[in-house]
Amino acid sequence: MSVKDDVAARVPGGDTGLIVLVIASAYLLYLLAGIVLGYDLRGQLNSIATLTFYIGVFAMLSLALNLHWGYTGLFNIGIVGFMAVGVYVMALVSKPLYVAGGAAQVGGLGLPLWVGILAGMLAAAILGLVVALPALRLRADYLAIVTIAMSEIVRFSFLSGDLQQFSLLGTRVGFGGGSGLILDFTSPLEALFQAIGLWGVYTGFIDAFRVIVPTNPKPVVDGIVYGALLLGFVVVYYWLLKRTGESPFGRVLKAIREDEDVANALGKNTDGFKIKSFMLGCALMGLAGILWLMPQGAVTPNFFRPRVTFFVWIALIIGGAGSNTGSVLGGAVFAAVLYQGPRYFQNLVGTVFPNLDSPSGFGQAISPLISSFDPVPFLLYTVDSIRQLQLVVMGLVLIWLMHNRPEGLLGHRKETASVIPLSRPKSMAAADGGTDETVRTDGGIERGEDDE
Repeated sequence: MSVKDDVAARVPGGDTGLIVLVIASAYLLYLLAGIVLGYDLRGQLNSIATLTFYIGVFAMLSLALNLHWGYTGLFNIGIVGFMAVGVYVMALVSKPLYVAGGAAQVGGLGLPLWVGILAGMLAAAILGLVVALPALRLRADYLAIVTIAMSEIVRFSFLSGDLQQFSLLGTRVGFGGGSGLILDFTSPLEALFQAIGLWGVYTGFIDAFRVIVPTNPKPVVDGIVYGALLLGFVVVYYWLLKRTGESPFGRVLKAIREDEDVANALGKNTDGFKIKSFMLGCALMGLAGILWLMPQGAVTPNFFRPRVTFFVWIALIIGGAGSNTGSVLGGAVFAAVLYQGPRYFQNLVGTVFPNLDSPSGFGQAISPLISSFDPVPFLLYTVDSIRQLQLVVMGLVLIWLMHNRPEGLLGHRKETASVIPLSRPKSMAAADGGTDETVRTDGGIERGEDDE
């Protein structure tokens, strides 16, 4: 029994129960931290909404990466490039038409938001195809070099003044260049509830929420509802990848991951399978990027720096590559502990120890440690500056995982080699002109005990 199966077996509900338990524990810790920090009800709700948002986006990206690396063995470290293409193409399609003198420096094609989302996913998938075709024969480090180079090419392209504004179908559009792009379309929640005819119900719910949050409850409700919507997308991602992994297509992907030459020798078109897997994963990354940045109001190319890619990799490594449950748990743990956790920890330290006399600089902190082996100033500096040292903490966690738990918290799940019976029914054997004896798939005959 694998570690994952052992852990899930101890939790009611199996995989689902394990995910719910971890996320509920994160919520409880944040609520307790909010009590210590003196948050009112509005602050607590905003804290939970923000945590839910980041759990959703990192879980989705971790699941998409799991399709590439955990299922197929494709070393993609250009995740942020596919996110950028998805977001910018969505904006190009769905931003309102340019109006002279308006706040937005460029416009879009003015199509519905759902059309822009589908266009962004399609563009990310096409970019995945363009990257995959020349990289089919590349593995491991070489594929990684191609994908990270692609992500930087995409980022610098959106920074370029040549694409800041241009004419498309007689309409003034563009990507905004280095100054960024204003996302001045209808808010995603409003577009969703209007599309399903429930916008009036939603506004009524916001008015009723004034009993809990009397002053301007809409941002609080929007944050909570959008976070819940992202968790719904996590469920869809999980279901899609679970079905993919259990299908014949998914079994071929896992065979490619283990030994591509053997899969190729068995007659599988491994290049075709890798392209399909890569395109699907890129489309999911594009959608996750859209859902992350769509409600922000603006987007700039410098958001899409390589460190976002490494955040997703850390989330996947925490949970364990090859495990969909591990991907969700890794995204939740990363969001709660490593991404949002340092800010809350630093605030807690400042609240509990308001007069903490920590050194003002790194030199003052390290000097006593070197000269007199006094670690206290360095520890005080580290605790007081934990938010600024967030990337250092992530690096230390990653090093520890690589040395002590390279398979992640849950690791690879042991998979059944075949989900079909290894013998043909008697009716099939008779139809082939054979006897009534059950014929095995290896060409032999399955005999009963009386035939022994």
